[in-house]
Amino acid sequence: MGRLVPAVTRALDVLELFLHGDGTLCAPEVTRKLQLPRTTVHELLTTLAARSYLVPVADQPGRYRLGVRTYQLGSRYAEQLDLAVEGRQVAREVAETCGETAQVAILDDTDIVCIAKTDSNHAVRMASSAGHRLPAHCTSVGKVLLSALPPRELDARLDGRELTGTTPGSITDEEELRTVLASARERGVAVERRESDPDVSCVAAPVRDRTGSVVAALSISVPMIRRTEEREEELAGLAVDGADALSGRLGHHEGQK
Repeated sequence: MGRLVPAVTRALDVLELFLHGDGTLCAPEVTRKLQLPRTTVHELLTTLAARSYLVPVADQPGRYRLGVRTYQLGSRYAEQLDLAVEGRQVAREVAETCGETAQVAILDDTDIVCIAKTDSNHAVRMASSAGHRLPAHCTSVGKVLLSALPPRELDARLDGRELTGTTPGSITDEEELRTVLASARERGVAVERRESDPDVSCVAAPVRDRTGSVVAALSISVPMIRRTEEREEELAGLAVDGADALSGRLGHHEGQK
């Protein structure tokens, strides 16, 4: 591995400060946060502004915000992202961590479509594959995705539609489903027990893109013979961690909505 260039490292440290707070900073704030000499900070800010990575804030002398060049770089990065590719990598990491099946799914009308999946290392595992479709209301990933829809869009998808179950445990009552979705929205996690498969329990969390929009959900599935309350709670935390990791790969940063 080559040597890190101190000046480049400091410049990147400066830019990363703008990811927090209100997105504007002045030289004394940068000096205090990075513990750098004032002369160095002024030189860094001047250079970054000259290259359009930073621009002065109108009517606030001495303050800067991110410039158009950072947007251009971010847009080019976003163009190269592939949710399925990134999802497969994160699903693999999650599955290796917990030893259970992890998958990433997206919403298609009122169905979910699995776009990435890594199987459990146990002999007893969930039977599905990438491209597999299921009614969203019967799955933990589907509940997460439905719960993230704006109220009008959710109404348009549910009103007048029959909720057909896939197992005796499936939710088929719209009022009950809306209550479950409200809970998932509040918790940031959705749970499914024997609703899409009579032998499987799942937990899921939302995946967000760089705009903060929920674009997918990541779930961890466990056969009911291995499920306990404690295990479900543990897997819920891992699902959140995995979803956050995938969100980060898509350009979403912590604290962004």
